[in-house]
Amino acid sequence: MARPRVFDESEVLDRAMEVFWRHGYEGASMAELTKAMGLNSPSIYMAFGSKRGLFDAVLKRYRERRAAHREAVMTASTAREAAERFLFGAIDWLVDPSEPRGCLTFQAGLVAGMNNDDVPRALIAHRQGTREMLAQRLERAKADGDLPPSADVAALAKFLFAVFSGLAIQAAEGLSKADLQETAALALRAWPASQRGEGDRCTV
Repeated sequence: MARPRVFDESEVLDRAMEVFWRHGYEGASMAELTKAMGLNSPSIYMAFGSKRGLFDAVLKRYRERRAAHREAVMTASTAREAAERFLFGAIDWLVDPSEPRGCLTFQAGLVAGMNNDDVPRALIAHRQGTREMLAQRLERAKADGDLPPSADVAALAKFLFAVFSGLAIQAAEGLSKADLQETAALALRAWPASQRGEGDRCTV
């Protein structure tokens, strides 16, 4: 009969997350993970099965921590507002001083792939989920008449995610919040005008 866990799972996953974030999947050693999590290796293996199982749990936890951002995007009143919330809201956590800069799903995969090609695939799937979320919101905007009938929502979702990707990399490199916001504002100048008369403006 398995023994009950005697630790706060969210807390230890947050600690493991920082190790993966800073060192990548391959670079995160079990010694570093056990030290950060305050658990010994048997406890980690019992709880998560393997290092890869721990990483999958970390990715799930990371998604949970970004739930408010996704909700803000999905509940925006217009497609333009959704785009603004996606980019400017992301900037807020890309430079959050309480955690490593940038995005875990990019940083953790920087040195993965040579020995573990399914880790990059997991990260790609995670990012694809974000693109699908954007496309879903933009499809709704098109159906509501907020975007023109000719709007290619898949292309717009890819555009937004491409801008986000650049922001994430630049944030990890140390670019200031103000510079990231300037980049986002410039990118949004290419956003199609709303069918409801919304002009080329940034409300964030």
